[in-house]
Amino acid sequence: MLPVVALVGRPNVGKSTLFNVLTRTRDALVHDLPGLTRDRHYGVCRLGAHEFVVVDTGGLSGEDEGIDALTARQAELAIGEADAVALVVDARDGVLPQDRNILKRLRKCDKPLLLVINKVDGIDEGNARSEFASFGFAEPVLTSSAHSRGVAELLAMIEARLPAADPDAVDAGDPVDEGIRVAIVGRPNVGKSTLVNRLLGEDRVVVSDIAGTTRDSIRVPLERDGKKYTLIDTAGVRRRARVEEAVEKFSVIKTLQSIAAANVIVLMLDAKEGVSEQDATLIGHVLDEGRALVVAANKWDGLSTYERDQCRISLERRLDFVPFVKPVFISGLHGSGLAELMRAILRAHKSATREFGSSELTKALEQAYEGYQPPLVRGHAPKLRFAHPGGTNPPTIVIHGSRTRHIADGYQRYFENFFRKRFKLEGTPIRIVFKETANPFAGRKNVLTEGQQRKRQRMIRNAKKR
Repeated sequence: MLPVVALVGRPNVGKSTLFNVLTRTRDALVHDLPGLTRDRHYGVCRLGAHEFVVVDTGGLSGEDEGIDALTARQAELAIGEADAVALVVDARDGVLPQDRNILKRLRKCDKPLLLVINKVDGIDEGNARSEFASFGFAEPVLTSSAHSRGVAELLAMIEARLPAADPDAVDAGDPVDEGIRVAIVGRPNVGKSTLVNRLLGEDRVVVSDIAGTTRDSIRVPLERDGKKYTLIDTAGVRRRARVEEAVEKFSVIKTLQSIAAANVIVLMLDAKEGVSEQDATLIGHVLDEGRALVVAANKWDGLSTYERDQCRISLERRLDFVPFVKPVFISGLHGSGLAELMRAILRAHKSATREFGSSELTKALEQAYEGYQPPLVRGHAPKLRFAHPGGTNPPTIVIHGSRTRHIADGYQRYFENFFRKRFKLEGTPIRIVFKETANPFAGRKNVLTEGQQRKRQRMIRNAKKR
């Protein structure tokens, strides 16, 4: 295992920006709003001589209630698993009581500590050192995470405090098998984070009754029944008209990016509310990206028998535009239906990544063509000759023929349904691409021989005499 370094401090001191600099990513959401980060973010730093894991934590505000207390709990878990802890402070604000309280808590954890004085750009470094001299650190590190200043010195200080590298540790530079990437998306407060914690068996992400608790996309590895997964807990997406704060706009962008990066999307619904317009819009984004889709109706345990029947009828009616999706009914809080949810994810992923041979696709094409031939176009029927695979996730089938430009959308949907039924594809869209077979004689004129030219001239003269 690689050593772990936790970045800890009060809100808005630049921990997430520093995390992005060390990991050379933009995984952590960054904004001037204090308390933006709430969950633990993990990344690998490969900048120095030794690689290590960096953990970005939420700001410790000192509050003992509400989301701040849940955020502090996540930070404490990160400190507990860390091999070294970096206390990040703000040089512009100077020493605040919150900083002293955090330092007092960190000294009790008996972990190697280092002090990172951030935001020193435009400030006298000597004054910054003097300001925090009372903290008792012989060599504090002065950085400007926004401008990547002091990173080399910080890496040297971190490496000096980390344990010796494990010779059996996996090289972080090697490709990491993330398994099946599963993004859990939906409207705010439908139970996405609760589901993630239930699947993991731990309080990995902050859960609250307050809508919009999750602000960033959190990736968490999971191994279940011998299969590897990467769960991506995303921020809830509301209607665009209700999105006012800039932070929420960035959260929506991160959610859409997670949809594009995932293999399977789990759209979570509140079973009491059914499918809303926003849910249908999210499904549209999933289809545009060509991702496999599983619909999970959450909070199923709180419905009566009558309400469950009405929910099934409503889902069947509202999801008729994605007939390849079969809803799964779950309770993220109590864990019911999760086994069926994981089976649905596996089926959808298997269908989305299935590889076909050209011969079996061409044979299926012939059967579909014989069963229902395309309508005539200007008196001629399009001729379809052969098919071959064009990619996976989603399965793409390329069909070659003549006059394919004029094939109607309804006939294309016929092919989608035929191939889906023929190959038993579930939970994934199918893309049909028609390609016009090139005419080798297009644009070429027939060159007449001398005999043909003389014959043509005789025919013209005879025609004139008549």
